Amino acid sequence: MNKNVAVLTSGGDAPGMNAAVRAIVRTGLFHGFEMYGVEMGYEGLVAGNLRQLSARDVGGIMQTAGTFLGSARSVEFTTEAGRAKAVRNLEKEGIESIIVIGGNGSQKGSHALSRAGLAVVGVASTIDNDLYGSDITIGVDTALNIALEAIDRLRVTASSHRRALLVEVMGRNCGYLALMVGLAGGAEAIVIPERELPPERIAEQIQAAHERGKKHALIVVAEGAANNANRLAEYFAQHHLGFELRATILGHVQRGGTPTAFDRLLATRLGVAAVEALVRGEHGVLIGLLDNRPGTTSLTEVVGRARPLDLGLLDMAGMLSR
Repeated sequence: MNKNVAVLTSGGDAPGMNAAVRAIVRTGLFHGFEMYGVEMGYEGLVAGNLRQLSARDVGGIMQTAGTFLGSARSVEFTTEAGRAKAVRNLEKEGIESIIVIGGNGSQKGSHALSRAGLAVVGVASTIDNDLYGSDITIGVDTALNIALEAIDRLRVTASSHRRALLVEVMGRNCGYLALMVGLAGGAEAIVIPERELPPERIAEQIQAAHERGKKHALIVVAEGAANNANRLAEYFAQHHLGFELRATILGHVQRGGTPTAFDRLLATRLGVAAVEALVRGEHGVLIGLLDNRPGTTSLTEVVGRARPLDLGLLDMAGMLSR
């Protein structure tokens, strides 16, 4: 196979992306490849922003959040002409293989490059954990821990003042983060896109918590829910809950944390596995964690699908909130 390999990070940044880049570059160099980094994702690929990477270039980045290569969405790449331009830029450097670290949109781009004739391997990375082909993705553990730490801190002041907390977490149209944070944080109500709760039902749950003598109550809502934090806050302002309500939108703070040990190890394992897939001639696949081991799923299967959420955990959270 061709000895020049490129790596890019795309879509929303996720803690652990840098650890994956480090693993990919150093594993590629170990196998005798010339390694290149694409700056600013698919936008940089279309613009031809590539640079050769050495082992020293990726030193000291494993513990940092974000992506040192940068990430940007590209409207031009979604066009046939834009993708053709991206392929030509790779060909200029003699690059026939590329590893793409990112989530659903990024892997849709991977699939398009694969169909254009490149040897492409995707690496599962998104804090949303909605990517088909991986049990958990790079960045999820860090984002969960950041959100949970924030909720634990908010709970202290809420209990002191006998308040209800309304906390919105990220996740786009997937409720994974909200569900897991709510379960781990002991929420009285969890609102996710996969199973919407009407505001009046949420109000009943919070009122019941107050009547049971609880000192505070917690509502965790996913940003993609129809009744997000802003809509619920407006509704609760007009209805009695028993508690005084305070709303907090965590937003992008969940992306910026120092990657946990789990995310660093996951990113390292998946990054190494991505290069090893190229070494054995396997491409057109996503590398993800399957049954606690790096495994491959065809990009054709990944595109257009989402990892299903275990709604049984939502029922469990409801039972435990009594």
